[in-house]
Amino acid sequence: MTWTRRDVLTTSALAGAAFAAGWPRPAGAQGKPITVAHSVSTFVYGQHLVAREKKFFEDEGVRVANFIVPGGGARVVNAVTAGQAMFGLGDSNHPLKATEKGKETTMLFATDTRCSYANIVVRKELHDRGVKSVEALADLKLVGRKAVIAATAVGSGTYVYGVYVLKHSKAPDGRAVNDHVEWVGGGASTTMLGGLKAGKFDAIMAVPEWQWAAEEEGFGQAIYDVLDEKAWTRVFGGPIPVTVGYALKDTLEKSPDLVQAYVNACYRAQQWIRHANNEEIVDVVYKPYMDTFKRDIVLRSVKYYKTIFDWDFAIAPKDYDNGMKVFIPEAVEKPIPYAQAVDMAFVRKAHQKIKS
Repeated sequence: MTWTRRDVLTTSALAGAAFAAGWPRPAGAQGKPITVAHSVSTFVYGQHLVAREKKFFEDEGVRVANFIVPGGGARVVNAVTAGQAMFGLGDSNHPLKATEKGKETTMLFATDTRCSYANIVVRKELHDRGVKSVEALADLKLVGRKAVIAATAVGSGTYVYGVYVLKHSKAPDGRAVNDHVEWVGGGASTTMLGGLKAGKFDAIMAVPEWQWAAEEEGFGQAIYDVLDEKAWTRVFGGPIPVTVGYALKDTLEKSPDLVQAYVNACYRAQQWIRHANNEEIVDVVYKPYMDTFKRDIVLRSVKYYKTIFDWDFAIAPKDYDNGMKVFIPEAVEKPIPYAQAVDMAFVRKAHQKIKS
């Protein structure tokens, strides 16, 4: 995805003391360079941004000169599997796809519990006409045609999650809503929002910023909002490890010290985000990474993602299974066992080093 698809001015005294003291640098990873990638520098990947700006990577004895930011999740996993990046942070279906294609890739931690780009926003005109639910998208009389729904691209993360929502929503005839719609690729921010505003699309899959823009400018209205816990659970059954840190299995075996340093730094960043004042977080990430957006939008993003971030970084088997149901068959053809796809040993060691 292009826009995909995560205190007062100090932390609490306890947390502040722990952060200020720093952790001992692991001798095996002392000062070693690592390469780290995420698709775009927005707050959904705030763990990377904070870890670098707060020098948590250096505290762990590794160096990140620059992030690889290729502009799409598929490009991130390609960088990891090609050896251009040692670690990637992105949609959990990407390491699964890599494993399915023969490049064993392992999830190291999860940063969130819900998909921030599974929101569905309908044209305001249709909402006023009565299309106020996902189910209503299947009503030809209300929509006026077979509903045209835009994902960033057919096959993208927005498409995978959107299809799942529509498959688990029933039309009046008893069939899935997904059987009654047409999916198209809508591109990035300008074309997605422009297409909805112009009536080219009847609905779009929307990251929070697109949802806010459509509602505030008066041309769109959310009919599925992932922050609605009841709506989320009805479709997905519970939490999902949506955004994950990952690396090749070969990296885990050959450089466990570097993997541990990377996980430690990201976990420290997650705990700092958890305890820090929202304005302070914006102060840290805004100018280096997000000053193309209005500051108040970045602040709103910080507040939003803090409601869905997974503070303990753990990927539970049940949550993994919730995600696997989403990905088959749209992202991967067959189930990949939890034990093959996930390694929580590094997160457990990070937990031992700091108590959040």
